[in-house]
Amino acid sequence: MRIAVAKEIEVCERRVALNPETVARLVKQGLEVWVEKGAGERSFFSDAAYQAAGAEIISDTAQLWNQADVLLKVSPPQEREDGRSEIDLLREGSVLISFLNPLGNPVVAQQLAKGKVTALSMELIPRTTRAQSMDALSSQASLAGYKSVLIAAAALPKYFPMLTTAAGTIAPAKVFIMGAGVAGLQAIATARRLGAVVEAFDIRPAVKEEVQSLGAKFVEVKLDEETTAAGGYAKEISEASKQRTQEVIAEHIKNADVVITTAQVPGRKAPLLVTEEMVAQMKPGSVIVDLAAEQGGNCACTDPGKDIVWNGVTIIGPINLPSSMPVHASQLYSKNLTSLLQLLINKEKALQINFADDIIDAACITHAGEIRNQRVKDALQTINTQQPAVN
Repeated sequence: MRIAVAKEIEVCERRVALNPETVARLVKQGLEVWVEKGAGERSFFSDAAYQAAGAEIISDTAQLWNQADVLLKVSPPQEREDGRSEIDLLREGSVLISFLNPLGNPVVAQQLAKGKVTALSMELIPRTTRAQSMDALSSQASLAGYKSVLIAAAALPKYFPMLTTAAGTIAPAKVFIMGAGVAGLQAIATARRLGAVVEAFDIRPAVKEEVQSLGAKFVEVKLDEETTAAGGYAKEISEASKQRTQEVIAEHIKNADVVITTAQVPGRKAPLLVTEEMVAQMKPGSVIVDLAAEQGGNCACTDPGKDIVWNGVTIIGPINLPSSMPVHASQLYSKNLTSLLQLLINKEKALQINFADDIIDAACITHAGEIRNQRVKDALQTINTQQPAVN
């Protein structure tokens, strides 16, 4: 059984699929591990460290992709400099495990099915107790939530904590966090550690206790509909509920020094939470960090990948924030992948794709030339029906 770790070619991707520590564990299990030359450089893991862990360093990219039984990546397959897709390098029957964005870009799943590649998408790992150790979305979201507060603190022209000095007392910063998922909860904890007064909002009333346990005030909006989807994620709500929500949160945004937004819907444009009118009412010098920037943003003024100043308010739309902390991001992702690999490899060190296992069944989007996941099929169908007919 040969497991290969590819070097990421996306410019903004600094993570690596496996770090030397997890490679050593796999090698100890009797598995052969190939690592593409330089794969860990941007994560500060040297080729020598991988060799010391028992991996073989491969310089030939085509060889690594074509001869792997299981190929591990972080970001979805990209277009190469020669114009070919990385997918073209995979052989039939091989397994690809990576973030694949199958609901946002289902064409990738179509291409993988055409190449008869078995693909497991880390975005589709179910949110269950048994799958917690494999939940890469959560591990990476925690990093994003932490870093978002540090970015906000650096951009805010104020202290975060309350300080009593000979020159007088400085009031603590007011931080309003929208969304109490993994990223939001980590943002709450980080902002509280820095001494800010924190309020948090989420449409799911069930998260109230978690927010309060971290020392933040929960901003509650009473809605006459179900707000929690399968797996505990927030559910898209009606226009009437959105209007009611905006009316309640507008005042909290107005009074905040920092607003951090985290609301995302897989495969869809991020919900608009902060309107231009809300931004216009914020104090000059205030900061918004929009963690949904890659999906269009929760703030109407967000420009993905850029920091802008709008009416005196700094609006930051970071892209791939976990990648800015590549050492620990790679460490956590490595453990997520390693846990998943244990389900795919039997005692004889052979690959075993068992669809009776709920985790494998949920995460596997393509197998034997077919797209298996119905949500991915629906997303692909939507794209196909939106394309103009060719005469």
